[in-house]
Amino acid sequence: MTDVVICGAGPAGAMAAIILARAGVRVRLLDRARFPRDKLCGDTLNPGALAVLARHGLLEVTRSGIPITGMVVTDAAGVRVEGAYGASIAGRSLPRSILDEALLRAAGAAGAAIDEGQLVRAPMREGSGVTGVIVAGRNGADRPLAAPLTIAADGASSRLARALSLARHAARPRRWAAGAYFDDVSGMSGFGEMHVRQHAYIGVAPLPAGLANACVVTADRASAARPEALLQNTLGRDPVLADRFARARRVTRVISLGPLAVESTACGVPGLVLAGDSAGFIDPMTGDGLHFALRGAELAAAEVLEALAHGRTDAHVRLAVARRHEFARKWMFNRALRSLVGSPLAVRAAALGAKWSPGWLHQTIRYAGDLRAA
Repeated sequence: MTDVVICGAGPAGAMAAIILARAGVRVRLLDRARFPRDKLCGDTLNPGALAVLARHGLLEVTRSGIPITGMVVTDAAGVRVEGAYGASIAGRSLPRSILDEALLRAAGAAGAAIDEGQLVRAPMREGSGVTGVIVAGRNGADRPLAAPLTIAADGASSRLARALSLARHAARPRRWAAGAYFDDVSGMSGFGEMHVRQHAYIGVAPLPAGLANACVVTADRASAARPEALLQNTLGRDPVLADRFARARRVTRVISLGPLAVESTACGVPGLVLAGDSAGFIDPMTGDGLHFALRGAELAAAEVLEALAHGRTDAHVRLAVARRHEFARKWMFNRALRSLVGSPLAVRAAALGAKWSPGWLHQTIRYAGDLRAA
């Protein structure tokens, strides 16, 4: 008997599984991938994300990472601002392949049943609610997996959220990302980097073993169709990064993703709640995507526990309220930055403001790092 089935074993799904399993809930965690698996990401946990892990005794999963003590922001005209998170405050950088597998194994240690390589095709419906999921059988025949509650944490292209008309890609702006790991990038430090350009931005982050994560996010769909060329040309021609990547060697394949932004219309239906990118995803330029995932999983797990304990059928409604209370201001902040990048005039105005009054950008960097949550 399964009390809760969780679809998607990334950070949100694994965190929800850990919380629920530790509370004695019978959890089954499904993912179509087998771990470890590659994932396009900035690979950084900001201070707020680390605070969530610390609350659950999970900082050990980041032990192989390196500290990130702040952010560097540049524009193409030469403006450069460095902002430290503050004394004794840091994030952490490590590959998602390592982080995700560590969280998945922690979920298993907590008592969750884990099914890797398991494709979830659709929700099982009963009236306006959900009573479990339909999974692909090994013999080619689909099979039902019933559960009183389901958590859809299966990513920005969630099959469950889309089947229930709960999520869609944002109409505008639409952006695509391409990223890879590089060796021998010069000028790396303990800071994450965001290089804001007209109609695009470039994230660079240090990784263990002297590697660097470089990711380009662009609104140019034609360029995004050729991700290797997009990444190579952007880094090779950028006025700030070209020299630093001149001798760099790409050591992984280029991974692409897009369109990025996902808008959700609700946090679920009776019997199902959303978590992680399934519940909404904003361009990752602020480096706070993993905080959204981990904290959102906490909120989803809390409502699921309440529903199981008291027989409630409104977990999705309560979760929507909790998420608005927790994230509304940060959503507005991220949307404002996303709109700014889409306007060359706004980018230039922000760059001039940073040049003559860098204090506001320092505060922006601290806010992006979720220091309040930390």
